Amino acid sequence: MSPAKVPHANSSASASPKSKDSIDVWNVEDPTFWTDTGSRIANRNLWISIPALLLAFAVWMVFSAVAVNLNRVGFCFSTDQLFWLTALPALSGATLRIFYSFMVPIFGGRRWTAISTASLLVPALWLGFAVQEPGTPYWHFVAIAILCGFGGGNFASSMSNISFFFPKARQGYALGMNAGLGNLGVSAVQFVVPVVLGLAIFGGLAGGPQMTAEGKALHLQNAGFVWVPFILAAALAAWFGMNDLQAARSSFAEQSAIFTRKHNWLMCWLYIGTFGSFIGFSAGFPMLSKTLFPEVDALKYAFLGPLVGALMRSAGGVLADKLGGALLTFLVFVGMVVGVVGVIAFLPGADGGGSFTGFLAMFMLLFVLSGIGNASTFRMIPVIFRTQHERALGANADAQARAAATRRAGIESAAVIGFSSAIGAYGGFFIPKSFGSSLALTGSAEAALYGFIAFYLSCIAITWWWYFRRGAECPC
Repeated sequence: MSPAKVPHANSSASASPKSKDSIDVWNVEDPTFWTDTGSRIANRNLWISIPALLLAFAVWMVFSAVAVNLNRVGFCFSTDQLFWLTALPALSGATLRIFYSFMVPIFGGRRWTAISTASLLVPALWLGFAVQEPGTPYWHFVAIAILCGFGGGNFASSMSNISFFFPKARQGYALGMNAGLGNLGVSAVQFVVPVVLGLAIFGGLAGGPQMTAEGKALHLQNAGFVWVPFILAAALAAWFGMNDLQAARSSFAEQSAIFTRKHNWLMCWLYIGTFGSFIGFSAGFPMLSKTLFPEVDALKYAFLGPLVGALMRSAGGVLADKLGGALLTFLVFVGMVVGVVGVIAFLPGADGGGSFTGFLAMFMLLFVLSGIGNASTFRMIPVIFRTQHERALGANADAQARAAATRRAGIESAAVIGFSSAIGAYGGFFIPKSFGSSLALTGSAEAALYGFIAFYLSCIAITWWWYFRRGAECPC
């Protein structure tokens, strides 16, 4: 593929899109272009992307709020089966992210955002019908949980797409806002679903209520149906309001260069520690709390962690732009070790006890830190790959070679952002499954938590050695 043409500094007029859907020339590192044309277009695409991503996260995590209510309305699933339902969307979503990572440069950001957002209708509608019949087989819910992974896959393509629209000085802000406000979908589902379960918001159109053993009426179908009109609106907004960047187009073969890059795999490992923790704790916290502290209505608090984590991701992007991603990431992992030790200290023992207040406070700390770390790790990626390509050029490279290197760095950065988000999302499967297995085998969550400490220590070592210490290979 030939290098993208770089417009003259005063050629903002030629940089305007030939059609409202497709933009042929995109040079956001040119201050004149960014001020006259790029900023307006980039921000419009960002603010359409955010609600679409929020809905994707809501559908992805819907079982974290649904699983705790299934047995209340007549289903007879075991605790381990319910943990599987909260873990499977993460497994599916993480796997889909591997493929979604490469879709935007192939199909275009506008087309892919609209199509992938519309795909969320399938699990949302199926869930709404399945919960209304207590005789629905378990495998139906397994299939729906896997399809909820569509929402998880969307994150990789969304972040890859937005990374193309903003200059390097604004990458932390843009990725932090897209991911941080998009991550609010996790909190939204855990706040909205408990509220709408008690309301006949669609009247008779959505079916009647299900009765609990206590005689309370629940409209569990609303957990799926409530997102449908918003998904339709977001898909239409993406189709008619976003843009495809021709300069961002590339083949899979060009993007696949990242599989030979050491720093791709190192950043994948770190992102398991940040985003994997965020999404895994979001999925597993309600069921873990209900199991360890059955006297507490955990759903009243479940939305708080994802809420503060998502908001701190937005703030973390700004902090990373100012302080540097490596410093912030290093501090995050040190804090997460402290947070997990705190969770262990407040667990109930064999004879009960423990403190839900302390348990909740320590998990809030983990959510805050993982949210900041989500942003700081993604801020590191563009810096790392830009540095690597600039070093490979040499001092005598001409302007055309530098422009081509900048483009390759952008393509690889976007691919690594998407691919690392895929690998990191497997934490959403392993964390709740670890809790379930630890409880089944030992009667306690301690074994899983000690495993998390060991993993965070490895992340501290990687961050310090390659990115943070004096003389690090790629300081960022």
